[in-house]
Amino acid sequence: MTRLIVRPAARLAGEAAVPGDKSITHRAILLAALAEGPTVVRRYLSADDCLRSLAAIESLGVAVKREPALLRIEGRGAGGLKEPSGPLDLGNSGTSLRLLTGLLSAQPFLSVLTGDASLRRRPMRRLIEPLREMGAEIFAWGGGERAPVVVQGRRPLRAVRTVLPVASAQLKSALLLAGLSAEGATQITEPARSRDHTERMLPQFGATVAIEPLGVRLAGPQPLRGAEIDVPADLSSGAFPLVAATIVQSAEVRVPAVGINPTRTGLLELLGRMGAKIEISKRREQSGEPVADLTARPAALRGLSIGGAWIVAMIDEFPILCVAAAVATGETVIRDAQELRVKESDRIAVMATELRKFGVRIEELPDGVRIAGGAPLRGAVGQSHGDHRVAMALAVAGLVAQGETVIEDVQCIETSFPGFAALFRQLGADVTEVSG
Repeated sequence: MTRLIVRPAARLAGEAAVPGDKSITHRAILLAALAEGPTVVRRYLSADDCLRSLAAIESLGVAVKREPALLRIEGRGAGGLKEPSGPLDLGNSGTSLRLLTGLLSAQPFLSVLTGDASLRRRPMRRLIEPLREMGAEIFAWGGGERAPVVVQGRRPLRAVRTVLPVASAQLKSALLLAGLSAEGATQITEPARSRDHTERMLPQFGATVAIEPLGVRLAGPQPLRGAEIDVPADLSSGAFPLVAATIVQSAEVRVPAVGINPTRTGLLELLGRMGAKIEISKRREQSGEPVADLTARPAALRGLSIGGAWIVAMIDEFPILCVAAAVATGETVIRDAQELRVKESDRIAVMATELRKFGVRIEELPDGVRIAGGAPLRGAVGQSHGDHRVAMALAVAGLVAQGETVIEDVQCIETSFPGFAALFRQLGADVTEVSG
């Protein structure tokens, strides 16, 4: 077992070149598999979640050449994939599970998708039901609720109109992948706008999509052609050095070439409302995605209350926002976040449990938390609960806690942020990895 030992930081400074965007890397890999001809993916995230998607398309007969910071994927077209020789093990990757379920629904062969214990607890019924309406035969454990998932695909599928019960980029993207091989118009409506990386990337591969205020429409079937995709740095990973620079006493940290997709910038906007000083510079576009450099400096934060559409815009950043709220003056209340109970862990319960060890006054609510901020944090022994974002958030808390902090079971950080500890050491933090 690997743990992190974190000691208080007096100063953080320098450039934090965080890994490529996880969501965008997944989508580039899967769309490249469906495309005719070669695709080049630059600066992809070489972490376990994305490597599960990569291994899956190789099992489907797609040739992949890995080079430093670059993938060359020889797409086989929507009709060129082959039946895998065995179950596809997707580890802890919920994105791989859901997007591949959609993709494989349009393939005329049998596929079995599974993963680790955490992945096998994720809800699947709300994706399986619309895919069955499209014509796929899908079976799942737990009365059709969770993985392993067995998919007997059909080609062509029939397009449907779907109203999602929750705003979810994974559900939306899975249905769009199925819709590429469906006859007619696939129309997806959400209760709030979720991240739109798939809609932005599809035109890079030659597809046409119609964007609606709370949804998307895709007329099928549509072939894809190979593309060149430049993956921006992941804002969800950049959130950790940005918040660290905001709460440490002396700091100036720059995160270059990070994606600032407006469906992903909820944390930046909320930190700004709390009083953070995060400068956005050199705005540009990269493979259909807005990109910029971000620079964070220390600031006195104040609590706030959030809910509704804010939650969708910062769903992955909840753990690190809780750390910022613990340091802020005043009360922070986060509501409407019940979806966090079915992530890699029950992030509401886990963050409440772990931050109490640091002396934080935090109340667990059915759909969120209430945090009374401003009290000094004390070093603690924290548990990751197998959740990469929880592990990294607790490590950032350790930078401003009194005394030594130990975070147990941190192998999960490899899911999204290889080199996390090394990057923080480069910024001047005292963060040590210990195995055994």
